Amino acid sequence: MNRKSLFLYCTLLLSLQVWAQTDTLKLPLIPRPAEINVSAGSFKIGLNTHILADPKLLNESKYLRNFILANHQIPLLNLTKASNLIVLRINKSLDKNKESYRISSSAKQIIIEASEPNGIFYGIQTLIQLFPDPKNKASAITIPLVQIADKPNYTWRGMHLDCSRHFFTTAFIKKYLDMMAYYKMNTFHWHLTDDQGWRIEIKKYPKLTEVGAWRNGSMIGHYRDQKFDSIKYGGFYTQDEAKEIVAYAQKLHIDVVPEIEMPGHALAALAAYPEFSCSKQATQVGMRWGVETNVFCPTEETFTFLNHVLNEVMEIFPSKYVHIGGDEVPKEEWEKSAFCQKLMADNKLKDAHELQSYFIRRIEKMVNQKGKIIIGWDEILEGGLAPNALVMSWRGTEGGIAAAKMGHDVVMTPGSHCYFDHYQGTPANEPLAIGGLTTLEKVYSYNPTPASLSQQEAKHILGAQGNVWTEYIATPEQVEYMMMPRMAALAETVWTPENLKDYPDFFMRWQLQIPYLEFKKINFSKTSLQSK
Repeated sequence: MNRKSLFLYCTLLLSLQVWAQTDTLKLPLIPRPAEINVSAGSFKIGLNTHILADPKLLNESKYLRNFILANHQIPLLNLTKASNLIVLRINKSLDKNKESYRISSSAKQIIIEASEPNGIFYGIQTLIQLFPDPKNKASAITIPLVQIADKPNYTWRGMHLDCSRHFFTTAFIKKYLDMMAYYKMNTFHWHLTDDQGWRIEIKKYPKLTEVGAWRNGSMIGHYRDQKFDSIKYGGFYTQDEAKEIVAYAQKLHIDVVPEIEMPGHALAALAAYPEFSCSKQATQVGMRWGVETNVFCPTEETFTFLNHVLNEVMEIFPSKYVHIGGDEVPKEEWEKSAFCQKLMADNKLKDAHELQSYFIRRIEKMVNQKGKIIIGWDEILEGGLAPNALVMSWRGTEGGIAAAKMGHDVVMTPGSHCYFDHYQGTPANEPLAIGGLTTLEKVYSYNPTPASLSQQEAKHILGAQGNVWTEYIATPEQVEYMMMPRMAALAETVWTPENLKDYPDFFMRWQLQIPYLEFKKINFSKTSLQSK
């Protein structure tokens, strides 16, 4: 950023901080609440403040108390006499949407109420976004008086992270979840297996991590350059570590959905157990980004193997959903396999696309028997959709529209608006990325519900999700740079009613949050500051 731009930015930020306490729309709140009013006066959180919480809200009370202590160094004690109160209260008479909440405040108390703990937690996120810059140490936290009634527009507000191409520590995963929670995102799609690495411990098949979690090198530069290093790379999460992540996410009211890729993107698994391929030939974990031809062969032995794998995965993750991939499946090995050709003939499958559908349906039965639902990328529509599957539409919106018209639930995540591995600005001024151009404003402009759907069909659009594929993202700092502030834009897209969205207003509110992000050492795209 040049000096002139920096001066203008600082001037704008200073003026916004003045406006923020008086202008309803200029409060630093993302996503924007459905209804909000600001009153004269303020509420002060200090040593004489007490949190009064319903017994069911001990987790939420502890979260707020810890946040205030960690970020503002104000310990809230259990006081019998307090000058003011923060009341966390379950109120079953409120909106039955479990994520809705209300905030009412005066100089003496703030009341956050909801019908379920989820709503209380989101009310807390709104409250803490009103806190002043934590770098400005003060004996009390002064916030404006607000009256808010709020609820989300969509039930699925997701973020994805690919830990196969590059591996990230549990400490960073927790930071990622914290960022999601701050913006009221509620679903973490954890991409755990792919051609370039298997990242989750499976006790029955130890070679999945002994062999499949490690590759002998990685691509250097862009895919088109076809250059590689020879540095062994890998890592994996033990089952205890995965359970730790799940427990941490649950306290943030985030559902963790694991993804175990099949029948394609399976090279790392097949490097460990080549007997489950059609060729049964030894191979190695993928070093190259992109799509490999090695896929699971649809034998009974393969299905037994995958059943055991999924059973262990489902024991770790309590989510009702299991993502099984299903995308970018090369058919060459199946078409050359005598076994596959006979299987197709025996089951009257006219082509390899229907064989893929056969494969997915077999897997769905395994998952359904455990009371869970499969999710697949929109390629699972090819050859016929499994009866109960949820579809993630990434190749545009067509797959999502088709699935919704068939009565299937859908999460929209088109590459055009929701792929955060794309460039955010002019490539020459940005870190190396896979390609594309997805600006902050473009993300914000997205409406997950296609206009072509009827009112009944539109009910199947659960929401949207931002995807962070990591072929070109090797560090936590780069993950943060690519997701922020685009995640904030998506958060408002899936929470705030469409008629209340306003990009210039969002852009101002986003800039008001920068001091907090800097305090938390969250890297973000400076390109976003030039987004108009």
